[in-house]
Amino acid sequence: MKAYIAGVGMTRFEKPETRDWQYWDMVREAGGKALEDAGIAYTEVEQVPVGYCFQASTAGQRAAYELGLTGVPVYNVNNNCATGSTALMLARQFVEGGISDCVLALGFEKMTRGPLGGGADGGDFRTSPVARHYGVMAARHGFEATPPTAQIFGDAAREHMEKYGTTEAQLAAVGAKNHRHSAHNPYAQFRDVYTVDEILASRPVHRPLTKLQCSPTSDGAAAAVVVSERFAQRHGLGDRVVEIVAQAMTTDTEESFASGSCIDVVGLPMSREAARRVYERAGLGIEDVDVVELHDCFSVNELLTYEALGMCAAGESGKLVESGATTYGGRWVVNPSGGLISKGHPLGATGIAQIAELTWQLRGEAGARQVPGARVGLAHNIGLGGAAVVTLLRGDRSVALGVV
Repeated sequence: MKAYIAGVGMTRFEKPETRDWQYWDMVREAGGKALEDAGIAYTEVEQVPVGYCFQASTAGQRAAYELGLTGVPVYNVNNNCATGSTALMLARQFVEGGISDCVLALGFEKMTRGPLGGGADGGDFRTSPVARHYGVMAARHGFEATPPTAQIFGDAAREHMEKYGTTEAQLAAVGAKNHRHSAHNPYAQFRDVYTVDEILASRPVHRPLTKLQCSPTSDGAAAAVVVSERFAQRHGLGDRVVEIVAQAMTTDTEESFASGSCIDVVGLPMSREAARRVYERAGLGIEDVDVVELHDCFSVNELLTYEALGMCAAGESGKLVESGATTYGGRWVVNPSGGLISKGHPLGATGIAQIAELTWQLRGEAGARQVPGARVGLAHNIGLGGAAVVTLLRGDRSVALGVV
């Protein structure tokens, strides 16, 4: 059975501690928008997977109760930065497996200011789920007094520069592009536009990464209504739905750690394998994709993901972004929302927010940031620790619902 996105919604992503709200307020707003977008009531929802990382157990219930008290199963999901897409994957599996006809995937986060701690409890990486990952980094690069997540990705950038000749300006070009895109996104945490030189001149975080190449901590929520074909037909949603053509999740393998490289340990092999599985299942390739929302937690990860998705050969990603191939007028438009770097990164909401943006793009509802003629979209969401989720969406509803 096929699964479709019938409705999406999200809050504006906000700087932590700047808006007087709680996580359940965020979910009420985002979830309510998604249900309204789908044109259905919460009473028609059969299951609710909820993604978040920083609240207590059963916070998913506390949040979902704002939408209704119908007794439906609520699942609390935590998969680091890939949490939102993991919740969406559960929703898709419920529908594709014929278990449910209508599932609401929710993701939210209420964060604190400052950089992420990298998954350590009180700084003790021996007890951290990512101890092995940081051990690879420390063995090759040592451990510096900089934010751990920026450090491991910054070290991946150093390796890419040493191996392939990637330049700091090419890394900064990712940030410049995504900040430029976010200027047209009312949901983005930041909407300022910066030049490459301004990005290079911003505060260093972990060389070569500067502040404007790093995703910020954020508050916010996103939601997606996932339905079966029969539900869509019964409710007359044929002109609204977007098909989930294929989706895959991968976790770390021996390849992630064998090389001793931060490029591998931050997830390039996971992303490459998830993309391969999706292309195989969909019968489509990156050449068929028009618009991409990918996990640019740091500028280098966007470059690594170009290579993992097959958009260019290994080592060619710096040249790809520099050429303009990943912005308006190029071969693909990558992160029209502004991406994590500029839109923001509330961990549990990120993966579903990517789907919201792609749904709007494939419906032709993205306003000033609309990608002309967009029909196929790809989302990539990754969590250090590790999980990589790739989702392929198609917006041609006549094909999706079997109408010739």
